[in-house]
Amino acid sequence: MRILAILGSSLALVAATAVAQAQAPTPAPEPDAAKANPVTWSAMQIYSGREKNILAAAEAMPADKYSYKPTPDQWTFGKIVSHIAASNGSLCAAIGGTPAPDAVKVAETATKAELQAGLKASFDFCDKAMSALTDAKLSDPMPSRGGIVPRARIVIEITADLPDHYSQMAAYLRLNGILPPSAQPRK
Repeated sequence: MRILAILGSSLALVAATAVAQAQAPTPAPEPDAAKANPVTWSAMQIYSGREKNILAAAEAMPADKYSYKPTPDQWTFGKIVSHIAASNGSLCAAIGGTPAPDAVKVAETATKAELQAGLKASFDFCDKAMSALTDAKLSDPMPSRGGIVPRARIVIEITADLPDHYSQMAAYLRLNGILPPSAQPRK
């Protein structure tokens, strides 16, 4: 009896899945860049989404809250922005093989406008490095804090690091009664 119930449930699930797939819209074809360089294209999609949210979060936080930190042991909001700018600079310098501009070095105690300018400069710098990347370049050896690593390791670091820092920013915004950019209704 139990086997019949499991079999009936399984058949119902298969039927429901078939109906849902038949009603689902046809996905858009992949862009040529995704076909030619699927790994770097995917990394760029992750990176671009976090860039948009981080820049919007930096804009959303009021200037007088850049010194805010939830507990004494946590970073201030300004420190997070400063860190992202500096980290983008060093990681994308390794990815692109060119030194980061001085504009990415901004003190955590700088004004909101200065911190935002440094953050924007860091993303502009990374945009160039990331967009020039191809899958064939991912195995190239690059100097890093841990010695010589494949370029792919640095790409993984930036695509993993940005969501982490955005989550910090989103929490700080919420703790100050501000809805984070990723939680805003879509237009």
